[in-house]
Amino acid sequence: MKPTITIEYCPKCNWMMRAAYMAQELLTTFTDDVNGVTLKPSEISGRYTISIDEEPLFDRKRDGHFPEIKELKQAVRDKVNPGKSLGHSDTHQL
Repeated sequence: MKPTITIEYCPKCNWMMRAAYMAQELLTTFTDDVNGVTLKPSEISGRYTISIDEEPLFDRKRDGHFPEIKELKQAVRDKVNPGKSLGHSDTHQL
């Protein structure tokens, strides 16, 4: 079964647009790899987390920042389809 990504965001902090943008990017990149992306308004102020099937991937407070799209796509790829090329979003090893 394909995994579901959940983005939980603080609506009081006006982070819905950020969450929607990240959801759009993930759905565009991982169309065939995920069941979907769920946006979940948080009841906890300041929360911004991203999880895959309830397994934490990013936490704004824990990680000290919002993930960059490139960083997020790489982390999701590593969980849902490790062999997938992300083109220009891939990290290049020298």
